[in-house]
Amino acid sequence: MNVTIVDYNSGNISSVINSFKEVAKDKVNIEVTSDLERIKTSDKVVLPGQGSFKSCIDGLNSINGLIDTLNEFALESKKPLLGICVGLQMFADIGYEEVETKGLGWISGKVSKIDNQGGKFKLPHIGWNEINIKKESMIFKGIENNSHMYFVHSYEFVPENKSVISATTNYSSNVVCAVEKENIFGTQFHPEKSDKLGLTIISNFINL
Repeated sequence: MNVTIVDYNSGNISSVINSFKEVAKDKVNIEVTSDLERIKTSDKVVLPGQGSFKSCIDGLNSINGLIDTLNEFALESKKPLLGICVGLQMFADIGYEEVETKGLGWISGKVSKIDNQGGKFKLPHIGWNEINIKKESMIFKGIENNSHMYFVHSYEFVPENKSVISATTNYSSNVVCAVEKENIFGTQFHPEKSDKLGLTIISNFINL
């Protein structure tokens, strides 16, 4: 089996790569690439994301044909895809970080700044926080409700259809921190930085 981590200049993704390789050991081939043919023929794809919504979308657009290839993989072939942090946010129709930017449009909704209630809550939201699992999700197998995951973000994904929400975290409000729509999965938190529980989520995705 091949699991491809998409490399599109979205910042340092070494911790994502290392965690997936640690979980996969020698049983699964983990490849890091922006090669369109490699992505198309993968069994699963991971879309990491560090930086702003706009910088990540610009990164995808900088590689000719990459967005079309990801659309084909996720929407037509319907193979499993996991978005992490801004990788999840890019599923939205539109994002409002820096400037209004069109997203991938895979899950209807928007990405807007977390309401910090006039400075009551620090932004970015950094550190460990409990997740509230909202629905049974294959990537949460073996994960107890109210487990702690590691976050670094100032913006949140607000989906139109609440049925895609698989977990929230309480920071100023109930912030969406995981989504699942058919073969498309996303976590706002960083599983690769969330210790053993995060590795369990990575393992669950690899084993889908």
